[in-house]
Amino acid sequence: MDKIQALTSDNAIVVFTKSSCCLCYAVTILFRELGVTPLVHELDNDPEGWKIEKALMSLGCSSPPVPAVFIGGDLVGSTNEVMSLHLRGNLIPMVRPYQTLA
Repeated sequence: MDKIQALTSDNAIVVFTKSSCCLCYAVTILFRELGVTPLVHELDNDPEGWKIEKALMSLGCSSPPVPAVFIGGDLVGSTNEVMSLHLRGNLIPMVRPYQTLA
């Protein structure tokens, strides 16, 4: 979908979420604690959110497709993938180019 492509190419880190999803919130907080500010796009606040959800599932996101995390334009995955990368020490090198200096 064009909207996914536009958001993920124009922003370093994008998290597609729903406002009622606690796992979405946890992933967003993790990124902020790592010193990056992702673009958070809440599907339930977007009139085309259901289309984006379907497109995310066609890209390989599980059901439910949120949170869906993109870093540098590439789909990383959902909570399990992000947390696994973090526990293995692989997430910080991925986000390092996008960290803000404190």
